[in-house]
Amino acid sequence: MRFRTIVAILQNEQDAERVLDCAVPLAERFESHIVGIHAEALPVPYTSATGFPDTEFLQVSAEMNKERADKLHAFFLRRIEEAGLSFEWRSFESFSGDSALTGISSVRAADLIVAAQRDTGGDPGADVDTLVYDAGRPVLVVPHGGPLVTTFRRVLLAWNGSKEAARAAFDALPFIIEADKTDILVIDPPDTLDEAPEAAGADIAAALSRHGANVSVSVQKSAGIAVDDIIQARITESGADLLVLGAYSHSWLRQLLFGGVTRTVLRTSNVAAFLSR
Repeated sequence: MRFRTIVAILQNEQDAERVLDCAVPLAERFESHIVGIHAEALPVPYTSATGFPDTEFLQVSAEMNKERADKLHAFFLRRIEEAGLSFEWRSFESFSGDSALTGISSVRAADLIVAAQRDTGGDPGADVDTLVYDAGRPVLVVPHGGPLVTTFRRVLLAWNGSKEAARAAFDALPFIIEADKTDILVIDPPDTLDEAPEAAGADIAAALSRHGANVSVSVQKSAGIAVDDIIQARITESGADLLVLGAYSHSWLRQLLFGGVTRTVLRTSNVAAFLSR
């Protein structure tokens, strides 16, 4: 199994290098066609003292936007041509200027989207939260700090039996099959009539094993500890370099109001995160 079309979301110079450092090796590995997407904000017309639109401001803004887009385009071309990959470049203008939001229609035709984790300081980058929620395709979120790994030899699959977790597990099969080991982590499994808590994760483990994956299952009680803290601790303990997660298995409104595992991962995970919903 291969990701034949990979979309790279390039919002600014800060995230472009890190996104391509991940996307280009993956495209080489899977012999993929890679699509670079960047958006600029449409200049907002300001009114001059005479009551007319400030045309000079509009012109300067448009020129700055074009210069920034051209610079990112040149950087993208340099990286892709060095690797000899099949590629496309798609440049947009929109009111938001957000590459993730503006490129939604393009990413829905991709096998995999690569985007940078939102930074908590400075330019926050593209709206990866909405991208994950609306794209309908798996998103590989590159952490903004720490070592960048693209081989993904040790995978951690967070499993809660939801449809989002199932989608993520099977979307990530190209990585899971090639990994040395995939740890399936089940936190607080329900005790039902047809399955005891200690048997949680057995079915997905068997299904992935039939694809040739090397898997193990661990069941853990949270005991009052936040689920995202347990996942991060498990990443550290297992040496995982890829987290596979079903995104927004609770409502997005609840996530916005109270936070949640998905939002935490999108902002603070120190390893690459593969998310589907």
